[in-house]
Amino acid sequence: MAEQVHILGIESSCDETAAAVVTGGSDVRSSVVASQAVLHGKYGGVVPEVASRAHIERIVPVIAEALEQARIRPDELAAVAVAHRPGLVVALMVGVTAAKTLSMVWEKPLIAVDHVEAHLQSALLHQAEPAWPAVALIVSGGHTNLYFARGVLELKRIGRTIDDAAGEAFDKVATILHLPYPGGPSIEKIARHGNPRAVDFPRSMLGPDSLDFSFSGLKTAVLYHVRGQDMKGPSRVASMTPEEIADVAASFQAAVVDVLVAKTRRSVEQTGARTVLLGGGVAANSPLRETMERMCTQAGRRLWVAPRPLCTDNAVMVASLAYFKYRAGQFADLSLEPRASA
Repeated sequence: MAEQVHILGIESSCDETAAAVVTGGSDVRSSVVASQAVLHGKYGGVVPEVASRAHIERIVPVIAEALEQARIRPDELAAVAVAHRPGLVVALMVGVTAAKTLSMVWEKPLIAVDHVEAHLQSALLHQAEPAWPAVALIVSGGHTNLYFARGVLELKRIGRTIDDAAGEAFDKVATILHLPYPGGPSIEKIARHGNPRAVDFPRSMLGPDSLDFSFSGLKTAVLYHVRGQDMKGPSRVASMTPEEIADVAASFQAAVVDVLVAKTRRSVEQTGARTVLLGGGVAANSPLRETMERMCTQAGRRLWVAPRPLCTDNAVMVASLAYFKYRAGQFADLSLEPRASA
């Protein structure tokens, strides 16, 4: 039975308003997520002001529902945890303000959590103790990071995107191909009917030893493909057949997956890591999961992947990581402020 340390987690870093109660770091008592995908769909991406207003409207009901589902009273909580970085400051501010207020009113410790690092917990949540050290790939709309981990709280970032994150590239290419937002699921769906070798899109590796990522050139290559080399003509998407669009989507997706897996393999070789962890919104992508599994099998490494419901932003991962910070005595005070970057 999980240790009876109940932690309320709050997440509002981008376009999901979420709260969860997790006991002992792994027993999920509740998880409530209010998505804003429909609100931002007509813009083709997240609009900070729209996100902030939606968080303000939803934060109190979401927290109340999480406590009700968990059947946990505020006085039974050990701490209140919140993602305070990185993300949209106007969105983070809503969650941080709520957490600080509840911490003060309920007289509970406040725990600050890095949103990207919390994604690792989604992969670890229902697993036994992994074989450390591990490399962790967190790939989402705003971040594509590689970490070397000796433990849950011992993380060192060893790679990052220098321009577009993988999820951001999916969204932008979906817009180019006139596909719905969010781009990741839309591209994966149509790519099932395409040939991933139809278009030879570039794989940017940034040198033989680099663990950083770059997807801006790939996005531009897709744009050139549908507009022509002069970039002045109209998009050809409207005149392309569904088969042609599927081929472009499949070829783009294959290029992203190839780079993500190749960089992860490189990080394993450089660090000697025994386990690979995969999390973040793009980790829900089936070709990525399958290709990463094959790579790890060939390399003799174990792969732990976040369950699909926990790939996108959620508060379970916040509360889970906060449990380990609670045990380590890593608390924040009421001067805590949101930060756009890590």
